[in-house]
Amino acid sequence: MENLLEIDSVQLKFGEKTILNNIYLKSETGKVTGILGRNGCGKSCLLKLIFGEIKTNEKSVRINGNTLIEGYRNPKDMRMLPQFNFLPKHLKVIQAFKYFDLDFSEFSDLFSEFSEWAQFKIQKLSGGNVRIIETYLILKSDTKFCVLDEPFSHLSPKNAKTFIEIIKQEKDKKGIILTDHLYNYITKISDYLYIIKDCVSYKIDDKNKLKDYGYLR
Repeated sequence: MENLLEIDSVQLKFGEKTILNNIYLKSETGKVTGILGRNGCGKSCLLKLIFGEIKTNEKSVRINGNTLIEGYRNPKDMRMLPQFNFLPKHLKVIQAFKYFDLDFSEFSDLFSEFSEWAQFKIQKLSGGNVRIIETYLILKSDTKFCVLDEPFSHLSPKNAKTFIEIIKQEKDKKGIILTDHLYNYITKISDYLYIIKDCVSYKIDDKNKLKDYGYLR
């Protein structure tokens, strides 16, 4: 089944400071939606707003035309990878995979260094290795949409390449929204590309226009 996620009429302020205004973007099954923008432009705020972590009365987030309830997202509808590690530190690696109903052996086939760490607690792994697990869990989870905040940061080029292939495979099953400072990865895999500048979102149909918006020189 194909699903459509639309976000529009977004206005977000912190005090007197406008963070986002007149935002629109969409995601759908079979497509990767990339979001670019300078540091502090509101990319992470937008993702949190889509996921319901930031509240504002001025927004519309819809899946297949149905407005999502404020502050709650059914995991079957949407899952999010935040910038920080989210797995409980006391949890064993294998337990995390069971919680997401995913096969650990398929993961360890791709990332062989993890094959002997199934019974390790999350707190025994480095932050980078935890990030690999979390990114995989969110991407492979049974959900309509994945929202990924900085999925490529702190990854080796080899692991980034592996995740690019996973994204290409998973987008056939779900819509994927992502942002990252490593813009080459975003422009490479995105079917829809948006840039946030001066609080407003602009759809980029020609990657050369990133220079027009002052994102690239």
